[in-house]
Amino acid sequence: MRRRHGGAVTASTVAVAACLALLAVAAARERAREGVAGDVALAAQAADPEPIVVEMLTDRAEFPDDVAMTLAVALQGSSRLDLEVPEPSRTAVARITVQPGATFPWHTHPGPILVNVAEGELVYVPASDCSEHPYAAGTAFWDPGRGNVHTAYNPGGDVTVLIATFFEAPAEGPLTITEGVVAPEGCQVGPGAATGR
Repeated sequence: MRRRHGGAVTASTVAVAACLALLAVAAARERAREGVAGDVALAAQAADPEPIVVEMLTDRAEFPDDVAMTLAVALQGSSRLDLEVPEPSRTAVARITVQPGATFPWHTHPGPILVNVAEGELVYVPASDCSEHPYAAGTAFWDPGRGNVHTAYNPGGDVTVLIATFFEAPAEGPLTITEGVVAPEGCQVGPGAATGR
């Protein structure tokens, strides 16, 4: 029975309701499919995290005051390197997460970096002598940057978290320089590698 007024149901109302119901069912099926695909993608991400992730905690900032630094860096068993940093301005802070067994490519930085090991452990290896310098959670070290090529790796079974403060950061561009950097001949590094030359 069809009535046109007073709350009556018409054929066109039934047709519209049926179409809306079909669209709702199709949308629910698509969301379910996306949810399953999303869950699979999230599971894959959780299973295979990036080996090294850099998360910038600050933008590049400048000292409004007159600041200069003199650093003397002498890694254990290595000769001392004196650095005059007349303009350390333009800093940036990053959180770096290093998965177990991950190794940084050989690289340098525009300026020096103060590195705090917040979790895990890291082995720092300068290209100049291929010596290993281990740092555990709760320790810190200076990376001189400025063309001093090095690598580092996570030797442990747990994630390593570093907080790095970069000095002499350029206004734009990378804080880590890998382009044109060549691994030193005969220097094998990484978990299980025979290190040294």
